[in-house]
Amino acid sequence: MEENVRQPSTSSRVRTVFSAALAAILVCLLAAGAEAKYASFVMDSMSGRVLHDINSDTRNYPASLTKVMTLYLLFEAVESGHLTMDTQLTTSAKAVRQPSSKLGLKRGDKISVRRAILALAVKSANDVAVVVAEALGKTERKFALKMTAKARRIGMNRTTFRNASGLPHRGQLSTARDMAILAKAMIRDFPDYYPYFSIKAFTYRGKTYRSHNTLLKTYDGADGLKTGYIRASGYNLVTSAARRGQRVIGVVFGGKSARARDRHMAKLLDKGFRKLDTKPPAAMAKAAPSPASKRRQSKPAPGDWGVQVGAYYQFAPAYEVARKAVSRLPTLLGDGSIKVVTRAQKRKTLYRARIIHITRKQAYRACRLLKKSKVPCFAVRIPKKALRVASAG
Repeated sequence: MEENVRQPSTSSRVRTVFSAALAAILVCLLAAGAEAKYASFVMDSMSGRVLHDINSDTRNYPASLTKVMTLYLLFEAVESGHLTMDTQLTTSAKAVRQPSSKLGLKRGDKISVRRAILALAVKSANDVAVVVAEALGKTERKFALKMTAKARRIGMNRTTFRNASGLPHRGQLSTARDMAILAKAMIRDFPDYYPYFSIKAFTYRGKTYRSHNTLLKTYDGADGLKTGYIRASGYNLVTSAARRGQRVIGVVFGGKSARARDRHMAKLLDKGFRKLDTKPPAAMAKAAPSPASKRRQSKPAPGDWGVQVGAYYQFAPAYEVARKAVSRLPTLLGDGSIKVVTRAQKRKTLYRARIIHITRKQAYRACRLLKKSKVPCFAVRIPKKALRVASAG
């Protein structure tokens, strides 16, 4: 007698297929989450000295940290005169199709360069990233090639870009060290535009968008740059903070949550500032020459002159202009000290960017060279009392 075998019903087969598909999706999601790798890096913005380093050369997904490079190229286009802050950029169908976070632009909508900067720096809008990419590269793919080429030129040797937003792409990879290099280049090359990264909110078409970068409110001295998240990357962050005339840049990849990442970044920045307050071993060795060489290596006392290279209504741009002047003329200004001097006015405080502790000869020569590069500069005699305060602080 033939054995009776019960065949599964159609609905049972459907449930089985659905369960298998759901399991496969869950496995993929878990695998994607497991790809997030932790890395962290802290450096002195001025000297490039490494203050903390864990897995800094491991390639990870940068997520929306990508938009720092998108903005770098946009600022470059404005500086060169290719665009102005009022230039209207057109929204394409591809830009409209981008997933959140976005402004929700419609095809054919216009957005000014100024608003696009705010949308990228504050809202991290993916649709606006495509709008900018197509304005500067005709297609996002061509723009991504420009992004990668620029990365190589500024020293980001382990970074490749495939889109302007940081949305998932298997070829879009960077490292914590490379992102710190990009942050340093942004602060150095665009001190007038860097303050956009410190804006906490902006309004567009009646709606207010707030920054995801809560360290701007919670960490003393933090004044930029960018957060980032996709499932495969974890919670990323690149931050710069300035205190007592010093600036550090920190990068975290692979945070478990936004809150945990921010707490961790605060600890790393604190660690960086503590290290800057102590001399590195090489500096200590140089500070204690042998008795036989003391007479040959004796160094004159710090000079009582300085140069002023600008005055601003915020600390950050004043500090960065002074730092940029030092980087232009390291032989003349490298032994000096950056000092942002405040001057109270009726409505606002003025921040004067100075490099002090140099000689009169260095000051006048530095100003001659800086003026040739169209950098405003004048030599100033620093009162002894101010020199003592600067040395103590």
